[in-house]
Amino acid sequence: MERYELGRLLGQGTFAKVYYARSIATGESVAIKVIDKDKVLRVGLVDQIKREISVMRIVKHPNIVHFYEVLATKNKIYFVMEYAKGGELFKKVAKGKLKEDLARRYFQQLINAVDFCHSRGVYHRDLKPENVLLDECEDLKISDFGLSALADSKSQDGLLHTTCGTPAYVAPEVINRKGYDGAKADVWSCGVILYVLLAGYLPFHESNLVKMYRKIGKAQYKCPGWFPPEARKLLARILDPNPNTRISIAKIKENSWFKRGKISRPVTYADFRKPVSSNIDIHSDPGEDRQHMPSIPSLNAFDIIALSPGFDLSRLFEEPSVKREASFTSRQPASTIYPKLEEIAKRLKLKLSKKDAGVLRFEGLKEGRKGVLAVDAEIFQFTPEFHLVEVKKSSGDTLEFQKILNEGIRPGLQDIVWAWQDENQQLSQELPEQQSLDQSQQQQHQQSALDQQAQLVNEQQLMQQLLLQDRLP
Repeated sequence: MERYELGRLLGQGTFAKVYYARSIATGESVAIKVIDKDKVLRVGLVDQIKREISVMRIVKHPNIVHFYEVLATKNKIYFVMEYAKGGELFKKVAKGKLKEDLARRYFQQLINAVDFCHSRGVYHRDLKPENVLLDECEDLKISDFGLSALADSKSQDGLLHTTCGTPAYVAPEVINRKGYDGAKADVWSCGVILYVLLAGYLPFHESNLVKMYRKIGKAQYKCPGWFPPEARKLLARILDPNPNTRISIAKIKENSWFKRGKISRPVTYADFRKPVSSNIDIHSDPGEDRQHMPSIPSLNAFDIIALSPGFDLSRLFEEPSVKREASFTSRQPASTIYPKLEEIAKRLKLKLSKKDAGVLRFEGLKEGRKGVLAVDAEIFQFTPEFHLVEVKKSSGDTLEFQKILNEGIRPGLQDIVWAWQDENQQLSQELPEQQSLDQSQQQQHQQSALDQQAQLVNEQQLMQQLLLQDRLP
């Protein structure tokens, strides 16, 4: 903790305390969550901590508290996070109901952030005003992913079965303990938050927990007279006790009341780092000169560790299965990589579309065994001359993904790939244009690229201390 100066206590729970802190090097304000490792081990919350670290690496969005790094000592674990100067949204609502425009603005930001989480296969499962913070600009920031779940942790029936969350905000199907869709459960919680923002109190509140659960199960609530008619109708569709007919986030975004006023546009990882240009035309000829390229997310040392196969935390709590993603490094600039990916899509007769932050999506033209196959390709920057490209199946059959990856994508990209990443080694191929390089020369090239990350070695040791402690499974 030599890089940070700890200040006042911001809050505390059973296993952790959160402090205001300042970076000694930059003077930047941060919040540091200090977790007692012995307590965590004693009560068996190791998997929860691992999952929280894994999730926070994935969900980087302007309306989600940003996670900078994780540090560890023999007895403590430290999460270094963005400092939200405005404090909890709960404290603001505790003073009374909010004006309609402000409530809608917060709800828009909440929905955009939750939608981003779901697009990354993350379900929060404990959304409430106490877990929503405000920054100095009064923008909303979702925090505390300790109870979150990943899409791959679903049971064979495709549902989640862990009953968790805060009673007043939990969806009826979670209470019923028959399995639930994480996305639909999060939507319900967002509806309860919207009600609280507009009313200043909870829609379901009873001193007797059983009575409250009965009201939640039947969606028995009353809207105050000051609620706008359009907001009432939207709430009725969100607080639908039947998850199968409950409104989706996509439909919420189309709602006229929701769209009124200034809406924060959906943003992704790269938006958090720097503005994204939307001028790239992915349908243009690959040979055309591209004057406008989207900003590429820059990876810090923790990101490099997290993206490395050796530090893939998902394997710590998921069953081994056919890989749903692959990644490779390239010494080519992004202006060369993008056209090559477009060329591959055309060659394989895949529909090509552009998502936020320059992410490219390849889609099949017909349905496969499990629907239409969709593959996302996202570029990350180590240095201006060294990139990592992540190719991930977002929908469809995994075996179909593996076939198209091995028979079409890998061969088609061989002239720009430096190395494909795998389970056992970080570099598995030689530079195509320098086949005569021996192993020692290849290692020198690898080292020269990674050396530009100043704190990599130190953070690797800290991550190993945290994740590979002899008492951790």
